Amino acid sequence: MISAKYFDHTILKAEATEAQVAKLCEEALANDFASVCVNQYYTKLVAEKLKGSDVKVCTVVGFPLGMSDVRVKAFETKAAIEDGAEEIDMVINVGALKDKKYDYVLNEIRTLKETCGKEIVLKVIIETCLLTDEEKIKACELAKEAGADFVKTSTGFSTGGAKAEDVALMRKTVGEDMGVKASGGIHTAEEAQAMIDAGANRLGTSATLAIIA
Repeated sequence: MISAKYFDHTILKAEATEAQVAKLCEEALANDFASVCVNQYYTKLVAEKLKGSDVKVCTVVGFPLGMSDVRVKAFETKAAIEDGAEEIDMVINVGALKDKKYDYVLNEIRTLKETCGKEIVLKVIIETCLLTDEEKIKACELAKEAGADFVKTSTGFSTGGAKAEDVALMRKTVGEDMGVKASGGIHTAEEAQAMIDAGANRLGTSATLAIIA
């Protein structure tokens, strides 16, 4: 049985309704998951539903493409925190990384971590399915240098999701002191355990209840 605290109970679809998000919060509270992960629009609702619990409010930023300006991402982060977010999952500018504009990517992550401060967890989505192994390593190195708390595999909205070999590479790159979140396409307990065995200490999925059943 995988510990419930591995899971960010997630709903990020554009058609997600208030009732569905409220149900997600109830499920997270009943099972004591790590967090509920939603788009910014629902941050305040989730914060209200989870108030007084140790289930965290997680909001995505720059989602799902990561191509908004760093000023927009910083504003989005600040708004999410004001609405009650305790964890921020940001998408890096993948194009900038591929263009080897490493100073830009570093500054982007660092700016968001400065916006978060010490109390708010920042997870950096590097979108592994779009990267070479060399680029995955560089993205993880930049996230670590910028002071982020986690690196995360995927948005789940691109060409692929989490793979155990990517998780292992990310864990090897960042070491033991930084978090690694596997997300995208995790539907079974076997898949979840494979990610944990590879080095993930957080899992993002909308199939959480099926996994822990």
